[in-house]
Amino acid sequence: MLHLCCIGHITLDKVVHNLNERYLAGGTSYYFSHALSRMHIAYQLITAVGESELPVVNELRAKGIPVEVLPSKHSVYFENIYAANQDHRTQRVLQKADPFMVEQLQDVNARTFHLGPLLADDMPIAVIKYLASKGKVSLDVQGYLREVRNFEVHAIDWPEKQEALQYVSILKANEAELEVLTGSKSIEQGGRMLAMWGVKEVVVTLGSMGSVILSDGHFYTIPAYPPVAVTDATGCGDTYMAGYLYQRSKGANIQQAGEFGAAMASLKIATSGPFTGTEQDVLNFMRLSL
Repeated sequence: MLHLCCIGHITLDKVVHNLNERYLAGGTSYYFSHALSRMHIAYQLITAVGESELPVVNELRAKGIPVEVLPSKHSVYFENIYAANQDHRTQRVLQKADPFMVEQLQDVNARTFHLGPLLADDMPIAVIKYLASKGKVSLDVQGYLREVRNFEVHAIDWPEKQEALQYVSILKANEAELEVLTGSKSIEQGGRMLAMWGVKEVVVTLGSMGSVILSDGHFYTIPAYPPVAVTDATGCGDTYMAGYLYQRSKGANIQQAGEFGAAMASLKIATSGPFTGTEQDVLNFMRLSL
């Protein structure tokens, strides 16, 4: 049986900055899969893309990652236009991929499923419930908090959150997402609300401030590892979760897994593109950072 299966769309990202245009592959599933490509784990990616992104699928397969491609008329197509201050961007969705449905996932079995929806209608709650009957569900919640109206991306709350989260074992959110979900600016209060709704491990990433994980009423403080350089933050959260779930699948405790994920994210931010290192690279980096 698979230890870990990620389900999510690979995107085509158009990035516009200072009148320069770049076209890149992206999405939770893309960065998560790359981060695991040289780890020792039984892993599979399930994605849905249009023909335009099949070369990206072939690239992942060439790295030894088993990829199942579900049919979709289009790939998700994000356009990100950055102002001179890179903290400000205009985001649009020019194409959407077909959603994932329960009947497409009948044959997949894994101990843990990591779900990476990018938009609110990528995965109906029925998918979460069905996968929870087969194994643990880990969820990056960001997609359920994004809605597309007239190509524009709008931040929304998740109306079905309390129904869905009772089936989610592990949830990853950043500070802003936690506040949208719970209405609380307090990480402690917000985390406890999610736990009350059924989440067993609440992972809150705090950027350069590290991360906090709540499990069984205890908060684990995970420090950020100082990166060698800050080059490209895209996909850092996905890389963190890849490292975290990889270590949890091997039996590591929450503190150990969180620190490993944080170190992976710090290594990734120092380079452009996805993380492609090994477990030993991460362990060496952690040792040198002590």
